[in-house]
Amino acid sequence: MHYTGTIWRPPYEAGSLLLEATAGCTHHKCKFCTLYHDLPFPFLLSPLEDIEADLQESAEQNKMWGWEWKRVFLTGANPFVLQPDRLMEIARRIKNYIPSCKSIGSFARITDIELKSDAELGQLKSAGFDGLTIGMETADEEALQFMNKGYSRNDILVQSRRLEQAGISYKFFYLVGISGKGRGAEGAKVTAELCNQLHPELIGANMLTIYKESALYQEIKNGNWQPASEKEKYSEMKTLIANLDIETEFAAMGASNAVQLYGVLPKDKARLLAVLDEITDSVDEKKLEAYRRNLRHL
Repeated sequence: MHYTGTIWRPPYEAGSLLLEATAGCTHHKCKFCTLYHDLPFPFLLSPLEDIEADLQESAEQNKMWGWEWKRVFLTGANPFVLQPDRLMEIARRIKNYIPSCKSIGSFARITDIELKSDAELGQLKSAGFDGLTIGMETADEEALQFMNKGYSRNDILVQSRRLEQAGISYKFFYLVGISGKGRGAEGAKVTAELCNQLHPELIGANMLTIYKESALYQEIKNGNWQPASEKEKYSEMKTLIANLDIETEFAAMGASNAVQLYGVLPKDKARLLAVLDEITDSVDEKKLEAYRRNLRHL
């Protein structure tokens, strides 16, 4: 299989075939991000012959071991940025080699959706694209601008609704702590307000972890931004959950979370809030800081 650098996938894609379609990120400007710093280039397009070779290898493994892949996850920071024709060609080859595949997912930026017409989104849905993972991070306009996300709160709303109109499901990643010290509750409230107008299948919470290689670390050193404490982050997560009024899954399952959480809203809201209360009331801040400090890699 052709894999370049560290391969990232959401926890819920553990059972998917990981197929490299791109490497790196087309944006590569988010101040907090260091996920693709191990690459010697910002973005790479995988040759179709490499993709086909990987699919052929997977098909041979299927035959040898009796596997039947039901889902393919395209790797890279945002493969959904690819031109619709190329995505359709990749889907065609997937179906040719892995006929058991029912759906194709990937990470996507909000700006990737904007590049495609309504008709093209409909075609991609018909080709099997579904269950995109979008790192929306927050609906806090100030934080989006400071972190150089490259889109606005309204962009998240408009482009997510376009996915819904096309029948393409999606999941959000929320970055706890992105609003900075003293602003977490505000960021959580506006994010919940936005999500309540949409239908994400899942809202996944990840804790902001700041590495020295990031541009955000330099902003902190220069006195331009202050990070939230660990307990403040859990209070922020509690505010987010408390203000969500939609039916969706909520998960804090990645390595950035010292405490793993999962529930279905609104059914499990009270239980999740009780767990978060227990963390803020009884867990020592220094222990949470130690976990963050010793998290050498996400």
